[in-house]
Amino acid sequence: MSDIKIIAFDADDTLWVNEYHYHKAEHLFAQMMSRFTSPEEARGALLRKEKENLPLLGYGSKPFIISLVETAIELSNGAVTTDEITRIIELGKNTIGQKIELMPNVVDVLEKLYGRVPLVLATKGDLKEQESKIERSGLSRYFSAIKIMSEKNTKSYQEILYDHKIEPHQFLMVGNSFKSDILPVLELGGYAIYIPAEITWEHEIVEEREHPNLLKADSLSPDLFTAWTL
Repeated sequence: MSDIKIIAFDADDTLWVNEYHYHKAEHLFAQMMSRFTSPEEARGALLRKEKENLPLLGYGSKPFIISLVETAIELSNGAVTTDEITRIIELGKNTIGQKIELMPNVVDVLEKLYGRVPLVLATKGDLKEQESKIERSGLSRYFSAIKIMSEKNTKSYQEILYDHKIEPHQFLMVGNSFKSDILPVLELGGYAIYIPAEITWEHEIVEEREHPNLLKADSLSPDLFTAWTL
């Protein structure tokens, strides 16, 4: 573990709060659909529509807005009004441009690591949306490289290794999604620090497992990195 050459950080819900804004919008959407169906069915239908749209539209607020509108039309059998659709679009747009709320200890951790080992920001989603979040976070100065991916899988992480000319055992990933941030890195032979978020999008939930290269923690802290001699 003393050979770590790159530490990569996920962004949404690892460095700053993100899913909370979508969770709030989903709750309000379910309330709006109450004249057509139950809140549980509305949320379930929305999740199914989001998953259906992922291969074509990807991640972020724009695909979320499209899924909201399509779900409302389907649940209402086309009876949803223009005014309601306008309100639904505003719900989705409110997830964009929210004030960045950093997770606890983020700055302390980055300050400790900065200059000791190259840091990479590895996130997925809409390019413009993620670029805006990164700029507004004020954290870009800590990272020697920023990679915004359409999907997080072994191929996308392998590209990071290739770009930095390192082997998997020299790579450490920090993230909140076991599916996107942890499993692909472990499969490659890298190391990972898993910090579950308070709210996780259901699409990102998979069965977790232990691994000799994995450290699980309740929150981000400078002490987590003492296991690695950097």
